[in-house]
Amino acid sequence: MNKEVKEQIFSKIKEYNKIFLFRHVRNDGDCVGATKGLKRIIQLTWPEKNVYLIDTEASEHLEFLGEEDGPVAEDEYKDGLGIVIDTASEARISNKNYLLCKELIKIDHHIPLEDYGNIMWVEQERSSACEMIADFYTTFKNKLKIDSEAATYIYTGMVTDSGRFKYEGVTGDTLRAAAIMLDTGVDTETLYAQLYLDDYDYFKFKAQVYKQVELTENGVAYIYIDKAMRQEFDLSLEQASACVNKLDSIRGAICWIAFIENNDEAGTIRVRLRSRFVHVNPIAEKYNGGGHACACGATVYSRDEAMALIKDADALVREYKQTHEGWL
Repeated sequence: MNKEVKEQIFSKIKEYNKIFLFRHVRNDGDCVGATKGLKRIIQLTWPEKNVYLIDTEASEHLEFLGEEDGPVAEDEYKDGLGIVIDTASEARISNKNYLLCKELIKIDHHIPLEDYGNIMWVEQERSSACEMIADFYTTFKNKLKIDSEAATYIYTGMVTDSGRFKYEGVTGDTLRAAAIMLDTGVDTETLYAQLYLDDYDYFKFKAQVYKQVELTENGVAYIYIDKAMRQEFDLSLEQASACVNKLDSIRGAICWIAFIENNDEAGTIRVRLRSRFVHVNPIAEKYNGGGHACACGATVYSRDEAMALIKDADALVREYKQTHEGWL
């Protein structure tokens, strides 16, 4: 699949001695795993190359994957190749020095929002960007090197972005790529413990989520996490946002949404939308966001706007249920 563009990317990586990897703001397991995984593959294959992963953000939840590179002078970027992974639009690239690179490559699996870069490899049907990096490795496995460290990064992103291989987009190709990563010696027991064990206080927060979840008439489950609740349970934005995954098992609720108040001066409210069967990305795009058909994010600026989003989502679910069968 897309062999020609992959060959172009391989040639560019081989050509440049200085390579910079970039990803999106509010980073997650997929963008972290994909960038760290590709960096490791390049370093193993071409030890003489300088490969940099410099981000302006860090995820507490993913600290176990290790540190990244410190900043370098802006002049260093000018003769380098930039590779942006898992980022649909330029506005969401966390390190803005990507603009300084001599050439730019985009590797992404989101619904395309805009074109950027000299070379673009976009497959929105893929379950994760890490699946694409795994595919890139297998396409050139006779020329590229991999080890258990690189495979662990990539497998982490495949697991997290696919909901442990249960979301829409998971195919036989996904599982075959995951198997190749596992064959290198990924320690899944330790990895899953790092990803899914919670502190006791977070368990109490989850209990509060179950108490406060609301359900609309047509089947939209939602939770609103305000600043007071975040303070009560000492929640980072990342921890609070993860609560959306606790709402995915209500029969008849085919869309679920979490609203999380930020601590910024603009008073923004982060929105995470998830669904099964029905595609909710049009709702996200209406409210300053985007992403995948059934997993996306948005931003609103007041409770009134949050309620308007819920109303739109409820109407979307109602229409879907009226025109489709087989939903649960």
